Amino acid sequence: MSLQTLSGHDRGQWKAAAATARKRIETRLFIDGRFVDAAKGGRFTTINPANGEPLAEMSAGTAEDIDRAVTAARRAFKAGCWSRIAPRQRMEILYRFAALVDQHAESLAVLETLDMGKPIADVVAADLPGVVDTIRFMSECIDKIEGAVTNTEAGVMHMVLREPYGVVGAISPWNYPLLMATWKIAPALAAGNTVVLKPAEQAPMSCLRLAELFVEAGGPPGVFNVVNGLGEEAGRALALHDDVRKITFTGSTAVGKLILQYAGQSNMKQVALECGGKTPQVFLADVADFDRAVTAAYRGIFSNMGEVCNAGSRLLVDRSIKDRFVERFIELGRDAFAPGDPLDPATNMGPLISREDQKRVLGMIDKGHKEGAKLEFGGGAPDGLKDGAYVNPTLFTGVKNDMTIARQEIFGPVASVIEFDGVDEAIAIANDTVYGLAAGVWTRDLDTAFKLVRGIEAGVIWINSFDEGDMTQPFGGYKQSGNARDKCFDSFKSYTQTKSAWFRLS
Repeated sequence: MSLQTLSGHDRGQWKAAAATARKRIETRLFIDGRFVDAAKGGRFTTINPANGEPLAEMSAGTAEDIDRAVTAARRAFKAGCWSRIAPRQRMEILYRFAALVDQHAESLAVLETLDMGKPIADVVAADLPGVVDTIRFMSECIDKIEGAVTNTEAGVMHMVLREPYGVVGAISPWNYPLLMATWKIAPALAAGNTVVLKPAEQAPMSCLRLAELFVEAGGPPGVFNVVNGLGEEAGRALALHDDVRKITFTGSTAVGKLILQYAGQSNMKQVALECGGKTPQVFLADVADFDRAVTAAYRGIFSNMGEVCNAGSRLLVDRSIKDRFVERFIELGRDAFAPGDPLDPATNMGPLISREDQKRVLGMIDKGHKEGAKLEFGGGAPDGLKDGAYVNPTLFTGVKNDMTIARQEIFGPVASVIEFDGVDEAIAIANDTVYGLAAGVWTRDLDTAFKLVRGIEAGVIWINSFDEGDMTQPFGGYKQSGNARDKCFDSFKSYTQTKSAWFRLS
Protein backbone atom coordinates (compact mmCIF):
# COMPACT_ATOMS: atom_id res chain seq x y z
CA MET A 1 0.00 0.00 0.00
CA SER A 2 1.67 3.21 -1.21
CA LEU A 3 2.16 6.46 0.69
CA GLN A 4 -0.48 8.20 -1.38
CA THR A 5 -3.20 5.90 -0.07
CA LEU A 6 -2.22 6.01 3.62
CA SER A 7 -3.28 9.53 4.53
CA GLY A 8 -6.88 8.34 4.88
CA HIS A 9 -6.09 5.58 7.38
CA ASP A 10 -7.84 5.95 10.72
CA ARG A 11 -6.75 4.63 14.11
CA GLY A 12 -8.53 1.31 13.63
CA GLN A 13 -6.82 0.66 10.32
CA TRP A 14 -3.41 1.46 11.77
CA LYS A 15 -4.08 -0.82 14.75
CA ALA A 16 -4.98 -3.64 12.36
CA ALA A 17 -1.90 -3.00 10.24
CA ALA A 18 0.27 -3.02 13.36
CA ALA A 19 -1.22 -6.33 14.52
CA THR A 20 -0.46 -7.85 11.13
CA ALA A 21 3.08 -6.47 11.09
CA ARG A 22 3.83 -7.80 14.57
CA LYS A 23 3.16 -11.36 13.35
CA ARG A 24 5.72 -10.94 10.59
CA ILE A 25 8.58 -9.23 12.40
CA GLU A 26 11.93 -10.49 11.12
CA THR A 27 14.39 -10.82 13.98
CA ARG A 28 17.47 -12.28 12.30
CA LEU A 29 20.46 -10.64 10.62
CA PHE A 30 20.54 -9.96 6.88
CA ILE A 31 23.84 -11.13 5.43
CA ASP A 32 24.73 -11.97 1.83
CA GLY A 33 21.17 -11.62 0.60
CA ARG A 34 19.39 -13.76 3.20
CA PHE A 35 18.29 -13.79 6.81
CA VAL A 36 20.56 -15.72 9.16
CA ASP A 37 20.76 -16.29 12.90
CA ALA A 38 23.50 -14.67 14.94
CA ALA A 39 26.53 -16.93 15.17
CA LYS A 40 26.45 -17.08 18.96
CA GLY A 41 22.67 -17.18 19.20
CA GLY A 42 22.42 -14.09 21.40
CA ARG A 43 19.24 -12.05 21.67
CA PHE A 44 18.10 -8.65 22.85
CA THR A 45 14.58 -7.37 23.38
CA THR A 46 13.14 -4.43 21.50
CA ILE A 47 10.41 -2.61 23.44
CA ASN A 48 7.38 -0.61 22.37
CA PRO A 49 8.00 2.68 24.25
CA ALA A 50 4.33 3.63 24.09
CA ASN A 51 3.31 0.87 26.49
CA GLY A 52 6.51 -0.79 27.70
CA GLU A 53 5.61 -4.13 26.10
CA PRO A 54 8.22 -6.32 24.38
CA LEU A 55 7.93 -6.40 20.61
CA ALA A 56 10.44 -9.03 19.61
CA GLU A 57 13.59 -10.89 20.58
CA MET A 58 16.12 -9.70 18.02
CA SER A 59 19.27 -11.58 17.06
CA ALA A 60 22.25 -9.92 18.69
CA GLY A 61 25.12 -9.77 16.24
CA THR A 62 28.66 -9.90 17.56
CA ALA A 63 32.12 -9.34 16.08
CA GLU A 64 31.83 -12.73 14.38
CA ASP A 65 28.65 -11.66 12.57
CA ILE A 66 30.16 -8.32 11.60
CA ASP A 67 33.06 -10.22 10.06
CA ARG A 68 30.64 -12.47 8.15
CA ALA A 69 28.80 -9.42 6.81
CA VAL A 70 31.98 -7.51 5.91
CA THR A 71 33.38 -10.59 4.17
CA ALA A 72 30.20 -10.89 2.09
CA ALA A 73 30.30 -7.17 1.28
CA ARG A 74 33.99 -7.28 0.33
CA ARG A 75 33.44 -10.34 -1.85
CA ALA A 76 30.54 -8.63 -3.64
CA PHE A 77 32.60 -5.48 -4.17
CA LYS A 78 35.57 -7.39 -5.57
CA ALA A 79 33.30 -9.37 -7.88
CA GLY A 80 32.11 -6.11 -9.44
CA CYS A 81 28.47 -7.22 -9.46
CA TRP A 82 27.58 -3.77 -8.17
CA SER A 83 30.63 -1.52 -8.33
CA ARG A 84 31.36 -2.18 -12.01
CA ILE A 85 27.92 -2.49 -13.56
CA ALA A 86 26.79 0.24 -15.95
CA PRO A 87 25.70 3.40 -14.11
CA ARG A 88 22.24 3.32 -15.63
CA GLN A 89 21.77 -0.27 -14.47
CA ARG A 90 22.61 0.71 -10.90
CA MET A 91 20.20 3.62 -11.21
CA GLU A 92 17.39 1.35 -12.36
CA ILE A 93 17.83 -0.99 -9.40
CA LEU A 94 17.79 1.91 -6.96
CA TYR A 95 14.71 3.38 -8.62
CA ARG A 96 12.97 0.02 -8.15
CA PHE A 97 14.19 0.02 -4.57
CA ALA A 98 12.55 3.42 -3.97
CA ALA A 99 9.35 2.21 -5.61
CA LEU A 100 9.24 -0.85 -3.34
CA VAL A 101 9.67 1.33 -0.26
CA ASP A 102 6.65 3.32 -1.42
CA GLN A 103 4.72 0.15 -2.24
CA HIS A 104 5.34 -1.32 1.23
CA ALA A 105 4.88 1.96 3.09
CA GLU A 106 2.14 0.67 5.39
CA SER A 107 4.18 -2.15 6.90
CA LEU A 108 7.33 -0.02 7.13
CA ALA A 109 5.40 2.78 8.84
CA VAL A 110 3.92 0.60 11.57
CA LEU A 111 7.28 -1.06 12.25
CA GLU A 112 8.77 2.40 12.71
CA THR A 113 6.00 3.52 15.05
CA LEU A 114 5.93 0.34 17.13
CA ASP A 115 9.70 0.26 17.55
CA MET A 116 10.47 3.93 18.14
CA GLY A 117 7.17 5.50 19.23
CA LYS A 118 7.09 8.07 16.46
CA PRO A 119 3.54 9.27 15.61
CA ILE A 120 2.29 7.37 12.58
CA ALA A 121 1.18 10.62 10.92
CA ASP A 122 4.78 11.89 11.02
CA VAL A 123 6.14 8.67 9.53
CA VAL A 124 3.68 8.85 6.64
CA ALA A 125 3.95 12.60 6.03
CA ALA A 126 7.69 13.10 6.49
CA ASP A 127 9.93 10.13 7.21
CA LEU A 128 8.94 7.68 4.49
CA PRO A 129 8.63 10.34 1.77
CA GLY A 130 12.13 11.42 2.82
CA VAL A 131 13.40 7.85 2.42
CA VAL A 132 11.96 7.61 -1.09
CA ASP A 133 13.28 11.06 -2.06
CA THR A 134 16.76 10.24 -0.76
CA ILE A 135 17.05 7.00 -2.73
CA ARG A 136 15.78 8.67 -5.89
CA PHE A 137 18.03 11.72 -5.51
CA MET A 138 21.15 9.63 -4.97
CA SER A 139 20.16 7.43 -7.91
CA GLU A 140 20.05 10.51 -10.10
CA CYS A 141 23.59 11.42 -9.03
CA ILE A 142 25.09 8.22 -10.40
CA ASP A 143 25.65 9.32 -13.99
CA LYS A 144 26.38 12.93 -12.99
CA ILE A 145 29.74 12.13 -11.43
CA GLU A 146 32.67 13.31 -13.51
CA GLY A 147 36.43 13.00 -13.39
CA ALA A 148 38.82 15.48 -14.98
CA VAL A 149 41.54 15.78 -17.57
CA THR A 150 43.89 18.53 -16.42
CA ASN A 151 45.98 20.94 -18.50
CA THR A 152 49.53 19.56 -18.44
CA GLU A 153 52.75 19.68 -20.46
CA ALA A 154 52.88 18.39 -24.02
CA GLY A 155 53.31 14.61 -24.14
CA VAL A 156 51.40 14.03 -20.90
CA MET A 157 47.76 13.28 -20.21
CA HIS A 158 46.61 13.52 -16.61
CA MET A 159 43.25 12.04 -15.57
CA VAL A 160 41.55 12.33 -12.19
CA LEU A 161 39.07 9.51 -11.63
CA ARG A 162 36.48 8.94 -8.91
CA GLU A 163 36.03 5.43 -7.54
CA PRO A 164 34.05 3.90 -4.66
CA TYR A 165 35.86 3.07 -1.44
CA GLY A 166 34.77 -0.55 -1.15
CA VAL A 167 33.01 -1.70 2.01
CA VAL A 168 31.26 1.10 3.91
CA GLY A 169 30.17 0.55 7.50
CA ALA A 170 27.14 2.54 8.60
CA ILE A 171 25.85 3.02 12.15
CA SER A 172 22.46 4.73 12.27
CA PRO A 173 20.44 6.23 15.16
CA TRP A 174 17.03 5.37 16.57
CA ASN A 175 15.30 8.77 16.31
CA TYR A 176 14.74 8.45 12.55
CA PRO A 177 15.47 4.73 12.01
CA LEU A 178 14.72 4.48 8.29
CA LEU A 179 15.51 8.02 7.19
CA MET A 180 18.90 8.37 8.89
CA ALA A 181 19.91 4.89 7.69
CA THR A 182 18.92 5.87 4.15
CA TRP A 183 20.92 9.11 4.32
CA LYS A 184 23.92 6.80 4.67
CA ILE A 185 23.19 3.74 2.59
CA ALA A 186 21.67 5.52 -0.43
CA PRO A 187 24.74 7.62 -1.37
CA ALA A 188 27.11 4.79 -0.46
CA LEU A 189 25.27 2.32 -2.69
CA ALA A 190 24.74 4.83 -5.48
CA ALA A 191 28.49 5.49 -5.59
CA GLY A 192 29.16 1.77 -6.07
CA ASN A 193 30.17 0.76 -2.56
CA THR A 194 28.85 -2.21 -0.63
CA VAL A 195 27.38 -1.62 2.83
CA VAL A 196 27.15 -3.18 6.27
CA LEU A 197 24.55 -1.35 8.37
CA LYS A 198 24.38 -1.60 12.16
CA PRO A 199 21.05 0.00 13.11
CA ALA A 200 20.41 1.31 16.61
CA GLU A 201 19.47 -1.55 18.91
CA GLN A 202 16.51 0.48 20.20
CA ALA A 203 14.75 0.42 16.79
CA PRO A 204 16.23 -2.05 14.28
CA MET A 205 13.16 -3.68 12.75
CA SER A 206 12.41 -1.44 9.78
CA CYS A 207 16.03 -1.46 8.59
CA LEU A 208 15.94 -5.24 8.18
CA ARG A 209 12.94 -4.88 5.92
CA LEU A 210 14.77 -2.19 3.96
CA ALA A 211 17.62 -4.59 3.14
CA GLU A 212 15.18 -7.26 2.04
CA LEU A 213 13.49 -4.80 -0.34
CA PHE A 214 16.86 -3.86 -1.85
CA VAL A 215 17.44 -7.48 -2.89
CA GLU A 216 13.86 -7.73 -4.12
CA ALA A 217 14.59 -4.71 -6.34
CA GLY A 218 17.48 -6.58 -7.96
CA GLY A 219 20.33 -5.64 -5.67
CA PRO A 220 22.97 -8.39 -5.69
CA PRO A 221 23.47 -10.47 -2.52
CA GLY A 222 26.19 -9.12 -0.25
CA VAL A 223 25.86 -5.54 -1.43
CA PHE A 224 23.62 -4.39 1.44
CA ASN A 225 23.85 -6.23 4.77
CA VAL A 226 22.27 -5.48 8.16
CA VAL A 227 23.63 -6.70 11.48
CA ASN A 228 21.53 -6.02 14.58
CA GLY A 229 23.41 -5.78 17.80
CA LEU A 230 24.56 -3.66 20.67
CA GLY A 231 26.73 -0.66 19.94
CA GLU A 232 29.54 -1.67 22.27
CA GLU A 233 29.76 -5.08 20.57
CA ALA A 234 28.62 -4.97 16.93
CA GLY A 235 29.14 -1.24 16.39
CA ARG A 236 32.63 -1.32 17.83
CA ALA A 237 33.55 -4.37 15.74
CA LEU A 238 32.33 -2.63 12.56
CA ALA A 239 34.36 0.51 13.28
CA LEU A 240 37.48 -1.56 14.04
CA HIS A 241 37.23 -3.89 11.04
CA ASP A 242 40.25 -3.66 8.75
CA ASP A 243 38.25 -4.41 5.59
CA VAL A 244 35.84 -1.51 6.16
CA ARG A 245 37.19 1.44 4.17
CA LYS A 246 34.81 4.08 5.47
CA ILE A 247 32.63 4.29 8.57
CA THR A 248 29.68 6.69 8.77
CA PHE A 249 27.94 7.34 12.09
CA THR A 250 25.06 9.42 13.42
CA GLY A 251 24.62 9.57 17.16
CA SER A 252 26.08 11.06 20.29
CA THR A 253 29.28 13.09 20.36
CA ALA A 254 30.74 10.73 22.97
CA VAL A 255 30.35 7.71 20.69
CA GLY A 256 31.53 9.73 17.69
CA LYS A 257 34.83 10.29 19.50
CA LEU A 258 35.12 6.54 20.06
CA ILE A 259 34.54 5.92 16.34
CA LEU A 260 37.49 8.21 15.56
CA GLN A 261 39.64 6.24 17.98
CA TYR A 262 38.60 2.91 16.46
CA ALA A 263 39.49 4.14 12.98
CA GLY A 264 42.94 5.10 14.20
CA GLN A 265 43.41 1.83 16.04
CA SER A 266 42.57 -0.16 12.92
CA ASN A 267 43.20 0.80 9.29
CA MET A 268 42.81 4.61 9.35
CA LYS A 269 39.48 4.27 7.56
CA GLN A 270 37.62 7.39 6.50
CA VAL A 271 35.22 8.60 9.21
CA ALA A 272 32.03 10.60 8.66
CA LEU A 273 30.30 11.83 11.82
CA GLU A 274 27.01 13.60 12.46
CA CYS A 275 26.72 14.05 16.19
CA GLY A 276 24.93 16.14 18.77
CA GLY A 277 23.60 19.66 18.79
CA LYS A 278 22.31 22.45 20.98
CA THR A 279 20.70 24.54 18.30
CA PRO A 280 19.93 28.24 18.92
CA GLN A 281 17.03 30.04 17.32
CA VAL A 282 17.74 33.79 17.45
CA PHE A 283 14.72 36.11 17.52
CA LEU A 284 15.55 39.77 16.89
CA ALA A 285 13.30 42.62 17.98
CA ASP A 286 12.27 43.35 14.38
CA VAL A 287 10.98 39.84 13.59
CA ALA A 288 8.51 40.28 10.76
CA ASP A 289 5.80 37.70 11.41
CA PHE A 290 5.68 37.18 15.17
CA ASP A 291 3.24 34.30 15.25
CA ARG A 292 5.06 32.43 12.50
CA ALA A 293 8.32 32.83 14.40
CA VAL A 294 6.78 31.61 17.67
CA THR A 295 5.20 28.68 15.85
CA ALA A 296 8.60 27.73 14.42
CA ALA A 297 10.04 27.99 17.93
CA TYR A 298 7.72 25.48 19.57
CA ARG A 299 7.62 23.16 16.56
CA GLY A 300 11.39 23.25 16.39
CA ILE A 301 11.74 21.74 19.85
CA PHE A 302 8.53 19.72 20.38
CA SER A 303 8.42 17.93 16.99
CA ASN A 304 9.55 14.30 17.11
CA MET A 305 9.39 14.57 20.92
CA GLY A 306 12.48 16.77 20.84
CA GLU A 307 14.50 13.71 19.81
CA VAL A 308 16.18 15.59 16.98
CA CYS A 309 19.89 16.39 16.75
CA ASN A 310 19.14 19.87 15.39
CA ALA A 311 16.18 20.53 17.72
CA GLY A 312 15.90 24.26 18.41
CA SER A 313 16.27 23.85 22.16
CA ARG A 314 17.83 27.27 22.90
CA LEU A 315 15.47 30.16 22.15
CA LEU A 316 17.59 33.32 22.13
CA VAL A 317 15.15 36.23 22.39
CA ASP A 318 15.92 39.95 22.30
CA ARG A 319 15.19 41.33 25.75
CA SER A 320 12.83 43.98 24.35
CA ILE A 321 10.39 41.35 23.01
CA LYS A 322 10.97 38.60 25.59
CA ASP A 323 7.74 39.07 27.53
CA ARG A 324 5.62 39.21 24.40
CA PHE A 325 7.45 36.18 22.94
CA VAL A 326 6.97 34.05 26.07
CA GLU A 327 3.32 35.04 26.38
CA ARG A 328 2.63 34.08 22.78
CA PHE A 329 4.69 30.87 23.06
CA ILE A 330 2.52 29.80 26.01
CA GLU A 331 -0.69 30.70 24.19
CA LEU A 332 0.22 28.92 20.97
CA GLY A 333 2.58 26.19 22.12
CA ARG A 334 1.35 24.85 25.45
CA ASP A 335 -1.32 22.63 23.88
CA ALA A 336 -0.01 22.39 20.32
CA PHE A 337 1.62 19.00 20.95
CA ALA A 338 -0.38 16.49 22.98
CA PRO A 339 1.16 13.14 23.99
CA GLY A 340 -0.95 10.18 22.91
CA ASP A 341 -1.15 6.84 21.15
CA PRO A 342 1.35 7.02 18.26
CA LEU A 343 -0.85 4.71 16.15
CA ASP A 344 -3.61 7.32 16.23
CA PRO A 345 -3.17 9.65 13.22
CA ALA A 346 -4.46 12.52 15.37
CA THR A 347 -1.47 12.17 17.73
CA ASN A 348 1.47 14.52 17.14
CA MET A 349 3.63 13.56 20.14
CA GLY A 350 4.62 10.03 21.04
CA PRO A 351 6.78 8.65 23.86
CA LEU A 352 10.51 9.00 24.23
CA ILE A 353 12.50 6.01 23.05
CA SER A 354 12.76 4.31 26.46
CA ARG A 355 12.00 4.52 30.15
CA GLU A 356 15.68 5.27 30.72
CA ASP A 357 15.46 8.28 28.42
CA GLN A 358 12.27 9.42 30.11
CA LYS A 359 14.04 9.28 33.49
CA ARG A 360 17.06 11.13 32.09
CA VAL A 361 14.96 13.93 30.55
CA LEU A 362 12.85 14.34 33.69
CA GLY A 363 16.11 14.53 35.63
CA MET A 364 17.32 17.34 33.35
CA ILE A 365 14.05 19.19 33.95
CA ASP A 366 14.53 18.82 37.69
CA LYS A 367 18.07 20.16 37.32
CA GLY A 368 16.69 23.18 35.46
CA HIS A 369 14.46 23.88 38.48
CA LYS A 370 17.33 23.55 40.92
CA GLU A 371 19.65 25.81 38.91
CA GLY A 372 17.12 28.66 38.94
CA ALA A 373 15.22 28.48 35.66
CA LYS A 374 11.49 29.22 35.76
CA LEU A 375 9.15 26.46 34.58
CA GLU A 376 6.36 28.03 32.49
CA PHE A 377 4.58 24.79 31.60
CA GLY A 378 5.13 21.04 31.33
CA GLY A 379 7.84 19.45 33.39
CA GLY A 380 6.47 15.98 34.03
CA ALA A 381 4.89 12.88 32.53
CA PRO A 382 1.30 13.11 31.25
CA ASP A 383 -1.56 11.55 33.19
CA GLY A 384 -3.20 8.50 31.65
CA LEU A 385 -0.06 7.33 29.83
CA LYS A 386 1.90 5.91 32.74
CA ASP A 387 2.84 2.72 30.89
CA GLY A 388 4.76 4.65 28.23
CA ALA A 389 7.95 6.71 28.27
CA TYR A 390 6.15 10.05 27.80
CA VAL A 391 7.27 13.55 28.78
CA ASN A 392 5.08 16.64 28.48
CA PRO A 393 6.20 19.56 26.28
CA THR A 394 8.16 21.84 28.60
CA LEU A 395 9.17 25.51 28.55
CA PHE A 396 11.72 27.20 30.81
CA THR A 397 12.40 30.93 31.01
CA GLY A 398 15.06 32.80 32.92
CA VAL A 399 17.65 30.41 31.55
CA LYS A 400 21.33 31.38 31.57
CA ASN A 401 23.63 29.87 29.01
CA ASP A 402 25.82 28.33 31.72
CA MET A 403 22.92 26.24 33.09
CA THR A 404 22.94 22.51 32.44
CA ILE A 405 19.72 22.64 30.40
CA ALA A 406 21.36 25.21 28.09
CA ARG A 407 24.61 23.29 27.65
CA GLN A 408 23.78 19.59 27.51
CA GLU A 409 21.83 17.99 24.69
CA ILE A 410 18.58 16.94 26.36
CA PHE A 411 17.05 15.03 23.42
CA GLY A 412 13.56 15.65 24.73
CA PRO A 413 10.79 18.27 24.42
CA VAL A 414 12.41 20.92 26.63
CA ALA A 415 12.75 24.52 25.43
CA SER A 416 14.88 27.19 27.15
CA VAL A 417 14.37 30.92 26.64
CA ILE A 418 17.64 32.89 26.94
CA GLU A 419 17.58 36.70 26.75
CA PHE A 420 20.14 38.84 24.93
CA ASP A 421 20.86 42.50 24.18
CA GLY A 422 22.05 43.19 20.66
CA VAL A 423 23.37 41.12 17.78
CA ASP A 424 26.90 40.71 19.15
CA GLU A 425 25.66 39.19 22.39
CA ALA A 426 23.29 36.91 20.45
CA ILE A 427 26.22 35.59 18.38
CA ALA A 428 28.35 35.12 21.50
CA ILE A 429 25.61 33.11 23.26
CA ALA A 430 24.83 31.09 20.15
CA ASN A 431 28.49 30.10 19.80
CA ASP A 432 29.06 29.41 23.50
CA THR A 433 28.65 25.66 23.08
CA VAL A 434 30.76 22.70 21.99
CA TYR A 435 28.18 22.03 19.26
CA GLY A 436 27.60 23.69 15.92
CA LEU A 437 25.02 21.73 13.99
CA ALA A 438 22.31 24.25 13.11
CA ALA A 439 20.75 27.61 13.94
CA GLY A 440 17.72 29.73 13.15
CA VAL A 441 17.68 33.52 12.62
CA TRP A 442 14.55 35.68 12.67
CA THR A 443 14.86 39.28 11.46
CA ARG A 444 13.51 41.49 8.68
CA ASP A 445 16.86 43.27 8.27
CA LEU A 446 19.08 41.76 5.59
CA ASP A 447 22.32 43.23 6.99
CA THR A 448 21.56 41.79 10.42
CA ALA A 449 20.74 38.41 8.91
CA PHE A 450 24.06 38.33 7.05
CA LYS A 451 25.96 39.31 10.18
CA LEU A 452 24.37 36.44 12.09
CA VAL A 453 24.92 33.96 9.26
CA ARG A 454 28.60 34.94 9.12
CA GLY A 455 28.99 35.01 12.88
CA ILE A 456 27.22 31.84 14.03
CA GLU A 457 29.33 28.69 13.99
CA ALA A 458 26.93 26.14 12.54
CA GLY A 459 26.70 23.97 9.45
CA VAL A 460 23.04 24.75 8.68
CA ILE A 461 21.39 28.12 9.28
CA TRP A 462 17.77 28.94 8.48
CA ILE A 463 16.69 32.56 8.06
CA ASN A 464 13.04 33.37 8.84
CA SER A 465 12.28 29.65 8.81
CA PHE A 466 13.41 26.56 10.67
CA ASP A 467 14.14 22.94 9.77
CA GLU A 468 13.21 23.36 6.13
CA GLY A 469 15.12 22.14 3.10
CA ASP A 470 15.34 19.64 0.29
CA MET A 471 17.85 17.13 -1.02
CA THR A 472 20.16 19.83 -2.40
CA GLN A 473 20.85 21.06 1.15
CA PRO A 474 24.02 19.83 2.90
CA PHE A 475 23.21 18.72 6.44
CA GLY A 476 25.98 18.54 9.02
CA GLY A 477 27.77 20.56 11.63
CA TYR A 478 30.77 22.42 12.95
CA LYS A 479 32.84 21.66 16.06
CA GLN A 480 31.72 18.62 18.06
CA SER A 481 28.56 18.23 15.98
CA GLY A 482 30.59 16.28 13.45
CA ASN A 483 32.62 16.45 10.27
CA ALA A 484 30.36 15.20 7.48
CA ARG A 485 27.48 16.36 5.29
CA ASP A 486 24.40 14.26 4.58
CA LYS A 487 21.93 14.70 1.72
CA CYS A 488 23.14 16.73 -1.32
CA PHE A 489 25.51 15.92 -4.20
CA ASP A 490 28.56 16.42 -1.97
CA SER A 491 27.32 13.61 0.24
CA PHE A 492 27.27 11.31 -2.78
CA LYS A 493 30.79 12.37 -3.74
CA SER A 494 32.03 11.79 -0.19
CA TYR A 495 31.52 8.05 -0.75
CA THR A 496 34.06 8.15 -3.57
CA GLN A 497 37.81 8.67 -3.59
CA THR A 498 39.95 10.26 -6.28
CA LYS A 499 42.65 8.48 -8.25
CA SER A 500 45.23 10.37 -10.28
CA ALA A 501 46.48 8.70 -13.50
CA TRP A 502 49.51 10.40 -15.12
CA PHE A 503 50.16 9.16 -18.68
CA ARG A 504 53.56 9.85 -20.28
CA LEU A 505 52.86 9.55 -23.99
CA SER A 506 55.53 8.49 -26.49
